[in-house]
Amino acid sequence: MSWKAQLRRVPGAGTLGRLIHFAFDPRYRRARLLRRRDPANLFQPYSDTAEDRYPVVFRFVRDALGDAPSLRLMSFGCSTGEEVFSLRRYFHTAFIKGIDIDAANIAICDRCSHDAAMSFAVASSTAAEAAASYDAIFCMAVLRHGDLKDAQRSDPLLRFADFERTVADFARCLRPGGYLALRHTNFRFPDSDTARGFDMALEVPPNDLTPLFGRDNRRLIGVPHAEGVFRKR
Repeated sequence: MSWKAQLRRVPGAGTLGRLIHFAFDPRYRRARLLRRRDPANLFQPYSDTAEDRYPVVFRFVRDALGDAPSLRLMSFGCSTGEEVFSLRRYFHTAFIKGIDIDAANIAICDRCSHDAAMSFAVASSTAAEAAASYDAIFCMAVLRHGDLKDAQRSDPLLRFADFERTVADFARCLRPGGYLALRHTNFRFPDSDTARGFDMALEVPPNDLTPLFGRDNRRLIGVPHAEGVFRKR
C-alpha cells in the first residue's frame, strides 16, 4: 500500500495529506493556486503536456489542409508549448498561436520560442480572436477536469453550459471548411448545439479514463464518446 493510501486511512489525515501533497508536488501546487485565483473559464487546472501526443490527429489535419504561410492554427490551452512546437513539425510555414489561462505557462512558451510565425498569449477563451480567422483549432485534454474521475456530477467543477459556450466560440473563429480537434473532453461535442454545423472528419478511439457527463451535468454510463476532428460546414 502506498504512503498516500496509508495516510487516507488515518482519521483526520485528509487535510494533512493535502498539505503534504501541496508542499512536495509542484503539479498539484500549481493547480491548487490556479483554482484559488478562480480565473474565468477555468477548465483543466493541471498543466500536463508532452511532445507530439496526438500524431494521428496532427497528421490528419495537416493532410487535409496542406501547409502554407496563409494557414492559421490555434492551440487552445497550450500549457508550456509542447503542442505548439509539435505542430510546427507538421506545419512548417503556417502561423500557429498558443493561448493558455496560466501566465506562468505562457512565460515559458515565450522563452522557448524563436519563431516569427508563432505567438503566445494569456487568455481563457477565444473571445478576443476575429471571426473566421483560423483554419484549425486544437483543444486537446483541456475541456475536462482531472478531479472528476469518480464524480457523479461535473458541477461545480465543470458545467456543460461553459463547454457549450466555449465550443460555440471556437466555431465562430473557424473559417468554413476549418477543423476543430477535440480530445479527452468531459462532455460530448455532438451533444452541443454547435455540433449541428460540423461533420465528423476523423473519429478517434475513446479514452475510458475520461468520464463523460451530459447536458444536465450528470455522469453518462454506456454512452459512446465520439471525439476526434470535426469539419465546419
